[in-house]
Amino acid sequence: MSTATTPRAADLAAAPRRQRRPLRPQRVVLHAFLIAVALGWLFPILWAVLTSLRSYEYTAANGYVSFGGWTLDNYVTAWRTAEFGQHFLNSVYITVPAVLLTLFLASCVAFVIARFSWKVNIVLLGLFTAANLLPQQALLIPLFRLFTQVPLPAFMSDSELLYDSYWGLILVNVAFQCGFCVFVLSNYMKALPRDLYEAAMVDGASVWRQYWQVTMPLCRPALAALATLEVTWIYNEFFWATVLMRTGDKFPVTSSLNNLRGEFFTDNNLVSAGSVLVAIPTLVIFFLLQKQFVRGLTLGASKG
Repeated sequence: MSTATTPRAADLAAAPRRQRRPLRPQRVVLHAFLIAVALGWLFPILWAVLTSLRSYEYTAANGYVSFGGWTLDNYVTAWRTAEFGQHFLNSVYITVPAVLLTLFLASCVAFVIARFSWKVNIVLLGLFTAANLLPQQALLIPLFRLFTQVPLPAFMSDSELLYDSYWGLILVNVAFQCGFCVFVLSNYMKALPRDLYEAAMVDGASVWRQYWQVTMPLCRPALAALATLEVTWIYNEFFWATVLMRTGDKFPVTSSLNNLRGEFFTDNNLVSAGSVLVAIPTLVIFFLLQKQFVRGLTLGASKG
C-alpha cells in the first residue's frame, strides 16, 4: 500500500505550483476598457430604476442627482395610465406568432440551402441576408401605401385592411427577421453529418421527414438561442407599430409608453417606471432560456 502511494505523493510534491500571470499593462488597459463598457451599458438601466423609485416632487425640488423621495407610486400610476395589462396582451398576440413563423420559415429555407447542392444556394442565402442591410425607414412610404390597400376579411381585422391590424405587424417582423435566422440556421445545419440524411434516405424517409424528424431535433440549441433573440427584438419593436397602427387599444406595450407623455409636460419618473415594467418580460425570458441561449451560441466553437 505504501509503495503504491509513494510515487504519487512524490509526483504531487514535485509538480510546480501554478504561478499567477504577471499583470501587464495590456491586461490592465483591457480590464479597464471592459469595466468601462460594462458600466456604460449598466448606467442607463440603473439610472432608470433609481429615477422610477423617486417621486417627481422630490426630484423637481432636489434634482435628479440626489437620493430620497422613495416611492412605488410611479409603478402603480404607470400601469394604470398606460393600460399595460391590455397592451402586454397585444405584444403577446404579435410576438408569439411572429417568432414561431419566423423560425419555421427560416428553418425551411436554411434546410434547403444546407441539404441540397444547388447553384442558386449562394444567391438565395445572399438574398435573405441582404434584406438585413436595407434600412427599414427606406421602406416606410411603400409599405404604408401597400398596407392601406391590401384588404383582409372582417374576422381577421376590424379595419378590413392590413393596415391597423396585428397581421400587418406580424408580417413586417417576419420579413425583416427571416434573413438573420436563415443565415444562422443554414451555417448550423451545414455542420450536421450528411451520413444522417443518407441513413434516413435508406430507411425511406421523405424530404419532409428528414427536415422535421432528423434536422429539427438536432437544431434545438440554435432554435432556442434564436428564439431568445427574436422575442427580444420583436417585443421591443417600436417603429413599425407607431407607423402601421392607428387604434390605441391595439398598440403593443412599447408603443403604449407614449401614453405616459403629456402634451405640455412629461413626468420622467413616471416614464422610467413604465420603461422598467416594459423591460421585465424580456429579462424573465432571457434568464429562463439562458442555458439554451449560451449553449446555442457556443456550439461548434470547439470543433476543429
